[in-house]
Amino acid sequence: MRQREGKMGVDGAATPRKEHQRSAAGHWLDAEAAAALAFPPRTKRPRSWAVNVVLVAFFMTVPPMVFLLGARTSAPAVWISSLRGGSGDGSVQRWSAGSFDKLLGGLLADGFDETSCHSRYQSAMYRHNPGKKPSPYLVSKLRQQEALQRRCGPGTVAYSTALEQLRSGKSDIGSPDCKYLVSISYSGLGNRILAAAAAFMYALLTDRVFLVDPSNEMGELFCEPFPGTTWLLPPGFPLTSYTNFSIDTAESYGNMLKNKVLRNDVVGDVPVFAYIHLNHDATQDDKFFYCDEDQRLLRNVPWLVMRTDNYIVPGMLLDAGFQEEFARLFPEPDTVFHHLGRYLFHPSNHVWGLITRYYDAYLAAAQRRVGIQVRVFGEQPDSPALLEQITKCTQSHGVLPELLLSGTDDPVMPVGRRRHSTAVLVTSLKSWYSEKLKSMYWEQAVATGEAVSVHQPSHEEFQQFGAKSHDTKAWAEIYLLGLTDTLVTTAWSTFGYVAQGLGGLRPLVLYRPENDSVVPDPPCGRDVSMDPCFHAPPFYDCRLKRGADTGKIVPRVKHCIDMSWGLKLVHNN
Repeated sequence: MRQREGKMGVDGAATPRKEHQRSAAGHWLDAEAAAALAFPPRTKRPRSWAVNVVLVAFFMTVPPMVFLLGARTSAPAVWISSLRGGSGDGSVQRWSAGSFDKLLGGLLADGFDETSCHSRYQSAMYRHNPGKKPSPYLVSKLRQQEALQRRCGPGTVAYSTALEQLRSGKSDIGSPDCKYLVSISYSGLGNRILAAAAAFMYALLTDRVFLVDPSNEMGELFCEPFPGTTWLLPPGFPLTSYTNFSIDTAESYGNMLKNKVLRNDVVGDVPVFAYIHLNHDATQDDKFFYCDEDQRLLRNVPWLVMRTDNYIVPGMLLDAGFQEEFARLFPEPDTVFHHLGRYLFHPSNHVWGLITRYYDAYLAAAQRRVGIQVRVFGEQPDSPALLEQITKCTQSHGVLPELLLSGTDDPVMPVGRRRHSTAVLVTSLKSWYSEKLKSMYWEQAVATGEAVSVHQPSHEEFQQFGAKSHDTKAWAEIYLLGLTDTLVTTAWSTFGYVAQGLGGLRPLVLYRPENDSVVPDPPCGRDVSMDPCFHAPPFYDCRLKRGADTGKIVPRVKHCIDMSWGLKLVHNN
């Protein structure tokens, strides 16, 4: 199927009156559909004319009645497509009037130039799972953040003053209403996405302008999320070496605490900027960032530069000062990345073309879509044990049908009955796993008679950090995984975390084996939430000032099923 770039029903351009008519039910019909409803001339009225009138009136009334009774809003689209002789399949419904919520319940702001970013408002058409609704408070907070970005962001007088403040080292010359957070972009794509989302969460909680380091194609992979301004840090930033900041940087918050440059128990002057180092190698001094009294000190620092390769949001909830605001923003705690990811990360037009072309060609026609994300860590060869783990997991949980004994014929299907079809999307650096699955479902019959097709967009063989074409394919595949109905992911993989969050899915997680040649028993388990896992959390109780199991401090934060020491947000209900 072609990539769809045409008009989108009621969301497109106005329809010329001379080519369309409005039905009694209030739907715009094209000439062909209108002709299908037109009465025959009176002189040639058939004997069943009265019956025809009743039927036409019925069909003109049913769609709004069904809609009012709570059916999907795509019902009128199916009805109109049937009058046109269409198939009424998912692709027709996606592009018909009123069949999707392009603003995602108010999460997205209206008014963007849609040609600059097709995915922003078209993505809802491709999602069978519409996702969770954002809270009204989150919607309001995002509109406030957008206003802050426009008022204090690049190109404004306030931003120019703030840059001068940074150059001079004087923290008292800038606007008290404009404070900034710069997120450094590095590591693999999954890590970059999770790190940026977590940094944005912190900006929301602390009322800071959020800026992203443009390194690693951040401006080429993603559209701008904020209307009327940019989230990309412009050239000319005074901290010229900020991308090289590390655990040894003297201006890191942890080092300033350790060296008594800053004290969170003493009120005094604060520096014009601080570097927040929250990488996997962060020290305990760095991780004091998650404590209440340290946040009170950081609140007054005009510029913060943050580096992390982790999804640090669960750590923020350990700060009692953030908990009330967090609860208002996210009544369902495990939806943080689900909402912020869909708000921030819209594929650029080039990437969106890759996504939609592949989806329409290989996934759209299937009645069910299954995503399997296979992450092979290190230099592991193709693993028969991992393949067995995947098949045991998917078949025992009913994700894929079980195979009959070799040589057994397919079950007899009634004449004219269409086989149930499942499209399996495999993403992996290796092609071996998808080829084996494809061969299995071609060479052996399944008990249900189901038709199973297996597809893999790319196989790059090894991860290529900083390669544009590699990241482009990776982003397209992450997004495609999020468009599936059922998802299977690999333990510890940030690639899978992003897909499950965008898709609003609780995946089956393939447990990481202790021995690469032995299949874990059980092979997988259902994740406790859709939110990503924080791999390098603090182990410190800020209130008691001692080491602690931080998975037991806050009810909304529990340990991850794929990494026993990791933390993740869960919904207690």
